[in-house]
Amino acid sequence: MRAQALLPILLLCVLLLQARGRQHSQKTNQKQQPPEIKQCEKRPKIYMCKIPCTDDRECQANNICCSTFCGNICMNVL
Repeated sequence: MRAQALLPILLLCVLLLQARGRQHSQKTNQKQQPPEIKQCEKRPKIYMCKIPCTDDRECQANNICCSTFCGNICMNVL
C-alpha cells in the first residue's frame, strides 16, 4: 500500500523539478545578452575617462554608456 502511494508522489516531484528547470534556463539566457554600446557622438574630455561603464544603468540621469578611445564611459546626452 505504501509503495503505491509513494509512486505518484515521486512522479509529482520529478514533474515539478522539470518545470522549474525550464523556467530557470530561460531566465539565464535573457541575462547573458550583452548590452549594446554605441560610439560616442562627441569627443570626450580626458577627465571623463575616469567614469567607466558597461551599461546605461550604471550612468547617472541624462547620461549614456558609450565607446571612446579610452573605453566605455558615461557621457551626457545633452
